Amino acid sequence: QVQLVESGGGLVQAGGSLRLSCVASGRTFSSYAMGWFRQAPGKEREFLVTISSITGSTLYADSVKGRFTISRDTAKNTVYLQMNSLKPEDTAVYYCAIRRTGVPSTTQYDYDTWGQGTQVTVSS
Repeated sequence: QVQLVESGGGLVQAGGSLRLSCVASGRTFSSYAMGWFRQAPGKEREFLVTISSITGSTLYADSVKGRFTISRDTAKNTVYLQMNSLKPEDTAVYYCAIRRTGVPSTTQYDYDTWGQGTQVTVSS
């Protein structure tokens, strides 16, 4: 089984930046896709971005395009989410997830394993 652990959340003022990390451990896959999602109180879980381990191709949600950037360090089994120009509406619990195929997906139900989440709070 693979385990995912997110970190890097916290409280930041509007306009600020945070970098989230997601470290994978345990059984790894030769091809996979990693995704970042978030869930605000009372709302559905929202797709943010995904990256393929095979091609490095990415897909971003319109709500974060140009502000958030996904990257990976394969040597460290880590995926990062750099978040800039944060807004109060970005406040949510942020989750990373892994899919056992290198095909990126924007659908949460396509992902097999999830981290525990990390809270991001953006104050106005």
